[in-house]
Amino acid sequence: MITRSLIIASIMLSASSTMSFAGGENVEVMHYWTSGSEAAGLDVLKQLLEKRGVTWSDSPVAGGTGMNMVQVLRARIASDTAPSAAQMHAQQVQAWAAEGVLTDLSDLAKKEDWAKIIAPELVPLISYNGKTVAVPVNVHRSNWLWYNKKVFDKAGVQPPTTWDEFNQVSEKLLAAGVTPLALGGQPWQEADLFENVVLGLGGADFYRKALIEQDQEAIKSETMVKVFDQLRVMNKFVDKNYPGRDWNLATQMVIKGEAGMQIMGDWAKGELSLAKMEPNVDYGCSPAPGTKGDYVWLTDNFGFFTTKDENRVKGQMEMASAILDKDFQEAFNIKKGSIPSRVDVSMDKFDFCGKAAYADRAEAQKTNTSLPSLTHNAATGATKTGVFLDVVSTFFETPTMTSQQAIDQLVAGLKSAE
Repeated sequence: MITRSLIIASIMLSASSTMSFAGGENVEVMHYWTSGSEAAGLDVLKQLLEKRGVTWSDSPVAGGTGMNMVQVLRARIASDTAPSAAQMHAQQVQAWAAEGVLTDLSDLAKKEDWAKIIAPELVPLISYNGKTVAVPVNVHRSNWLWYNKKVFDKAGVQPPTTWDEFNQVSEKLLAAGVTPLALGGQPWQEADLFENVVLGLGGADFYRKALIEQDQEAIKSETMVKVFDQLRVMNKFVDKNYPGRDWNLATQMVIKGEAGMQIMGDWAKGELSLAKMEPNVDYGCSPAPGTKGDYVWLTDNFGFFTTKDENRVKGQMEMASAILDKDFQEAFNIKKGSIPSRVDVSMDKFDFCGKAAYADRAEAQKTNTSLPSLTHNAATGATKTGVFLDVVSTFFETPTMTSQQAIDQLVAGLKSAE
């Protein structure tokens, strides 16, 4: 849980940062990219801004999908010490825009023709009431399964393409003395598993009805019972030390061969690359079981907060422009594990998994199986997303809770959130 002292410390830091900025273009950037690969990607942007004469002040707030950061950010805005920019997911962009605190980027977007160079599905997510209010950095895919090839080869198993196969592979890994699934017991990581099982067992139409539309018939269906049943089976495939573990530490288990698999977005590939592991040599990437042909996406964006400080405004415009620089888009996304938010960036320097993600997205767009992630704030608003995370996490960590009880809690929670 975020502490009051952290919020106070952040506000005090913002005051000192503002003083140090006097006299030049500057940006204070709040984000939650604190793992090694995430920091490496962010360094590319820092260096580009330095070349453009913009001073960068770093304000990281560690934690999951950024909910800790949201609390700190809200306190900063309330105390009139908002940072220049903050990282945010799609629904968070819409929420902050609705509060009227985001800078209008429309003139810059028109000048640089963002509507033509940004992936078309992202344009509505960075727009509010006809104005451009954020800039997308990347596109992540969350329905990936990562596996250690040496572990798999030694156990004589292949990457599972269905959830039944996943269970069979996991049993063989257990028999070989290896933890089948690397996981951190945090609500968003458990919800990541959940949305992948929903898609893998129910298909794209069911995913859309249950998670995006929150259709009551879909949520109460026998398919949803099977989803929670599969989650319960997966309890025995994680190690006893999983509670509270950060996602990148779970990835380290795969890197070290302590675990066979991880179901995680392609930010995990950033950690694998940082460890000098090669795709199809040291590790493999495949769609999560049952999700071949589907593409579950999320996007990281930066929104910029309104200010009367001309130097900060100039810094904000430079940062927004730099994010869509083609060289930055290439260098950043290679390090981060994602693919560019621009549609005209060459994929030649990306690895096998990056090229596969790019190709799979294009195919999914043709078949209407490109789907926004629930867990990562792309599918619905924060309140309803929170209901799913709370129920799924409680279920996964409470062995006595039945699948039907979880569904009943989902139904009740979503009704209260309306």
